Amino acid sequence: MTIRYTKQFLNKLEDVFSESDYVLRYEKGSFKSGYCVLNDTRIAIVNKYYTTEGKINCLIDILKSVEIDKSKLSEKNASLLSELSQTSLQL
Repeated sequence: MTIRYTKQFLNKLEDVFSESDYVLRYEKGSFKSGYCVLNDTRIAIVNKYYTTEGKINCLIDILKSVEIDKSKLSEKNASLLSELSQTSLQL
């Protein structure tokens, strides 16, 4: 899968979070990796000053690192999540 760094693709990733147990928030902060995941409360926080490309990379990293119940996702979002888990980012 090729990753497109567009606002529409960012919206698709945000839609996966909206259907999952995790809450996605954009906040200011000095995160070393650009994001912070609070697993106990199921909150993912991304630096709000990042560019669209930076936000997409952070969301993909988070989706790969957390456990999301695919049965709660729509078919479209479940297939997107499975494709992302097989994709590696190349810088």
